[in-house]
Amino acid sequence: MVSDEYLRVTEFLDYDHPAVAEYARRHAQGAESPRQQIVQLYYAVRDGFLYNPYVLDLRRTGLKASTLLTRHSGYCIEKGILLAACARALGIPSRLSFYIVRNHIGTEKLERLLKKDYLVFHGAAELLLDDRWIKTTPAFNSTLCRYLGVDALEFDGTQDAIFQPYDSRGNVFMTYLHDYGAFSDMPYELYLSELRSHYQDALANKRYEREPLVYDFTCTDA
Repeated sequence: MVSDEYLRVTEFLDYDHPAVAEYARRHAQGAESPRQQIVQLYYAVRDGFLYNPYVLDLRRTGLKASTLLTRHSGYCIEKGILLAACARALGIPSRLSFYIVRNHIGTEKLERLLKKDYLVFHGAAELLLDDRWIKTTPAFNSTLCRYLGVDALEFDGTQDAIFQPYDSRGNVFMTYLHDYGAFSDMPYELYLSELRSHYQDALANKRYEREPLVYDFTCTDA
């Protein structure tokens, strides 16, 4: 039997918030099984929020599932948190997993600013369906994928869907370099520690810091 740690309300997976509970119910409506509920939620999160890795709100409140619902865009961690929170709202166990990746989608400018050719803490949601953990990331909306010449990640609830290994021409596209493991809630202190360790210079540059722990990399000449 799965531990209740994967079903409880947490600081970041705050599905007891009315907005999260309502969002989960609305997008799971009409589904005939938990698997179909998750599939419907996956597409709602994937395409309902534009992928934007250039504004990082690293405040604790900024990483809550309920906070994403006040926005029109988000990055992989925020969108993964929302999907995991919605799963728990429907009684489906969930957890979060994180990776270091190279050739991350749509982040070439950001990587120049960070002076690294990889991104740490790419986030995914894991759902327990039929006694098996399924990994998926709803980060990359379909319009962005078309623009970049990459097939959008499709998800049927039966197998992992966490990265696009090839672009539309069959070239190697995204590779996973490190697996941080799975967590029952957002490992906030580890996340900040890894960002500061890998991107110390960029995060110390005050021209990017809109306010404490909120970074805007959009208005640059990189």
